[in-house]
Amino acid sequence: MIDQFSLEGRTAVVTGANTGIGQASAVALAGAGAKIVAVGRSAMDETKEKIDAPERFHAIRADLSVTANLAPVIEEAIAWSGGVDILVNNAGIIRRNAALDFTEDDWDAVMDTNLKSAFFLSQAAARHMKERGGGRIVNIASLMSFQGGIRIASYTAAKSGLAGMTRLLACEWASLGINVNAVAPGYVVTNNTEALRNDPVRYQAILDRIPAGHWAEPEDIAGAVVYLASDAARYVHGILLPVDGGWLAR
Repeated sequence: MIDQFSLEGRTAVVTGANTGIGQASAVALAGAGAKIVAVGRSAMDETKEKIDAPERFHAIRADLSVTANLAPVIEEAIAWSGGVDILVNNAGIIRRNAALDFTEDDWDAVMDTNLKSAFFLSQAAARHMKERGGGRIVNIASLMSFQGGIRIASYTAAKSGLAGMTRLLACEWASLGINVNAVAPGYVVTNNTEALRNDPVRYQAILDRIPAGHWAEPEDIAGAVVYLASDAARYVHGILLPVDGGWLAR
């Protein structure tokens, strides 16, 4: 059974791989044997050091909010490794403000990065995977794919949209041998949650609701990503897998 989790001989493209969940996912996928194409706006030197296998690591600097940049990411990954077997759509940003005061710029910035880019990068990857005989796409969703939240209108809309998109793409692409699924992390110690962790009242209110009794670290999410990218999940299509310390069960 353990062999089904091996990713030897496969190439994974991971977006937002410079920090947080993206970095932890890239390291875990590499640990399972995959070659890693790390994509992001900033340098990914720390991720490269953590993987410690330069011959199995390739970094691409790209602004994923610009649609024209997306297909070239897949093309460069193919040129480097010979093919793409796994895509992890993790790149994401957040803007916080009351819904009454939310700006169009903050709406568009989040939607472009968190949802639009995930669709068109998946499209570019799937066109290649179809010819390759299949592949795995893992989207990083959120508890906000299930709930509303507060002060994060565009983030909630994007993550809810990502949930629907995951199911739609699974329906369309399962017959092509492409598994499309999503992981829905709970509250994780990342750059995106720094504002919440710096607010003692909000931090404690969130902590009190988590049955596990603590926030997640990025590494807590990475195992689910490896699972959905592996042959162990070959008959899994269109799920949103919560990794939330029991939050949704509360």
